Amino acid sequence: MGNVYDFTVKDRLGNEVNLGEYKGKVLLIVNTATGCGFTPHYEPLEAMYKEYRDQGFEILDFPCNQFADQAPGSDDEIHEFCTVKFGTEFPQFAKIDVNGETADPLFAYLATEKPFEGFGKGLKMAALKKFADANNKKFGDKAYIKWNFTKFLVDREGNVVTRFEPTFDMDEVKKAVAAAL
Repeated sequence: MGNVYDFTVKDRLGNEVNLGEYKGKVLLIVNTATGCGFTPHYEPLEAMYKEYRDQGFEILDFPCNQFADQAPGSDDEIHEFCTVKFGTEFPQFAKIDVNGETADPLFAYLATEKPFEGFGKGLKMAALKKFADANNKKFGDKAYIKWNFTKFLVDREGNVVTRFEPTFDMDEVKKAVAAAL
């Protein structure tokens, strides 16, 4: 695969979407969950989307239930939760797997382009690492994503620029998005 534009994914209604439709835009691709401690990330994500979408910025939201069953609802239930609770307007796709034999090829690609480098330092990060390692043990070398709300920044040419673990400060994510625009 050359870049993210080579992938096709399913929207939340089950329709195929070629990511080539996003050529020329800066993308933030995120795996999400509605019952996670990081679910409040939806708020700064939506704020960023509103601020930058007219400059060619898109957030692509992929719900995933592989981390402690924190996204158990249907695609419609997840979408309703996000739009009612956080007012999200950015595109939300069908729920996927991001790890293991059933991992969506897009996320396997993203994680290969920008592998996991750690959650950071501190007790909170160490606790998350321990929990994530236990959860992801079943995926072996196909544990591409370590937890919900991992974010990948993609430039206007479809290249993966950087990876943000859920523990990264959202202000840092915003600065990187602004620089990419």
